[in-house]
Amino acid sequence: MKESKARRREAGGHAHAKQFKHPRRIVKRPRTLLGSIRREIKRKLATATRESPSAIIHLNTLLERAERIQKQQPKDKNTLYARHAPEVECIGQGKARKPYEFGVEARIAVTHQRGLIVGARTFPGNPYDGHTLSARLAQTGILLEDGGRSPKAVVVDLGFRGVDRDNPGVEIIPRGKYPSLSQQQRRWLKRRQAVEPAIGHLTSDHRMARCWLKGQLGDALHAVLCAAGYNRRWLLRAMRRLDLKATFVRPVLLPLTSIFSRENSRFKSSQQISRPVGALG
Repeated sequence: MKESKARRREAGGHAHAKQFKHPRRIVKRPRTLLGSIRREIKRKLATATRESPSAIIHLNTLLERAERIQKQQPKDKNTLYARHAPEVECIGQGKARKPYEFGVEARIAVTHQRGLIVGARTFPGNPYDGHTLSARLAQTGILLEDGGRSPKAVVVDLGFRGVDRDNPGVEIIPRGKYPSLSQQQRRWLKRRQAVEPAIGHLTSDHRMARCWLKGQLGDALHAVLCAAGYNRRWLLRAMRRLDLKATFVRPVLLPLTSIFSRENSRFKSSQQISRPVGALG
């Protein structure tokens, strides 16, 4: 353990200096140690008789992940980044201060005028943005069905070009068509940036930066619950601004709670994984 920590610190210093040949040579020694420890555990596990079946299954799972970590290469597609969460992926952000993030991609949808979140879903596998639009519109339609509403127009960025055929009945307004848009559509397009503050508040104020729930289903539920907390705070601010009495809090919040509870039950029943009507983020 002491040697592994020292070599990790040394490899991190070389990687920070863009000297990538040195970390690859340094990592060979921890891999050798990991292989010897893994083989020793397998030999002792074959003769173990007092351990419970559940403990043996859990230990075999850890051994499989350890073998996967030992054999993976830097440019492998199915790289294991976290032992406790194998669903974690490396997401390229394209930012100078944070070029990569590790987790699951989450998408949210906010309304055009008020900024209320009407869709929050995670997408494992890091898919292309345009391929996720139909699933996100389906979730938004589910959340708005009690109010008799459905998304009619969606303001998106350049990653959603060419998906009009897959989403019939919805007007898709990407940023690349600005010269051919009407004045009203241009005003809608300028409001697309309103989704960025909502993402920032979800990350910093509503605990979306880290998910403590297990598995891909836990990631999906975590995104929906963070959005529900954001909407509750949004409603309380609106009631304070309109000087409404506290007696109206419960009737207003209960329908919203039932909507997100039903959405959670749909996730649990279908085992599907789920970061618009105004703007997409």
